[in-house]
Amino acid sequence: MSHAEVRSVDHLVLPVETLGSARSRLTALGFTVAADGYHPFGTVNACVFLADGIYLEPLAVDDDEVAAAAIADGNVFVARDKAFRQARPQGVSAIVIASPDAEADQEAFVAAGVNGGKMLEFSRPVRLPDGGESVASFRLAFAAREVEPFFLFACQRIAPLPADRGALERHANGATGLRRVFFYAPQPHLYADWLRRVFGVEGREAGNGADNGAENGLVFDTANLSIEIIHGETSDGRLLAEALVFTVADLEVTAAVLTANGVAHQRLPDALIVPAAPGQGVAFLFEENTP
Repeated sequence: MSHAEVRSVDHLVLPVETLGSARSRLTALGFTVAADGYHPFGTVNACVFLADGIYLEPLAVDDDEVAAAAIADGNVFVARDKAFRQARPQGVSAIVIASPDAEADQEAFVAAGVNGGKMLEFSRPVRLPDGGESVASFRLAFAAREVEPFFLFACQRIAPLPADRGALERHANGATGLRRVFFYAPQPHLYADWLRRVFGVEGREAGNGADNGAENGLVFDTANLSIEIIHGETSDGRLLAEALVFTVADLEVTAAVLTANGVAHQRLPDALIVPAAPGQGVAFLFEENTP
């Protein structure tokens, strides 16, 4: 793998205290939520698939004993999830890049000095929208900064998820994709080399700190998503996800769904803002999908 290639984001991991709270909240926000997906190492998800190919993975711990055994066996995914939960009850714990070859990614991460531990390969059953079942298999390679709860990894689908996810990609709120992710960090430039080596793109300056003498933020334009690290203090001095920005077909439709479902939101001239809540983790912003 060459890191001259700009990588695409596959999905985001959002730890939640319970999957029920995530399903309830995301449904109230107008998203279609997939069936529960059980991992063989004690965690479970209920994903939200978007038409642009990116998806959200709300993640809960289903079996504490199995998860503890997996950590003892060197499972990096579960160990990093536990470390994140010890620092923060919920939020965005990981951004995942799509990988055609996780073994090559692993080698590249090791060579770059950003390797987060041994690779993970696993399979799990998948319930299809028509009620049938399939099996999905994955290979993961991790890239982490040990001092950060947040981490990155590459995901290769060996036996892929169903290609036809049309029913799961249609959302009552009109969401069509994920446009941006915002983070806060006291020193955004600490993350420049790490993200460059994983996403294959140089960070560009964002001028959010220039007018007060603070350090400027950084923006990383991956192949399908912009990641912006804004200069700002966090409670633990580490990288903290603040908001996800979704594209929608029609803001009026989105606002009507939120209002009908009793979801508190703020209306701006060109966006809707929904504050973080249990099962949601970070603020959600909705913007119309303009050409």
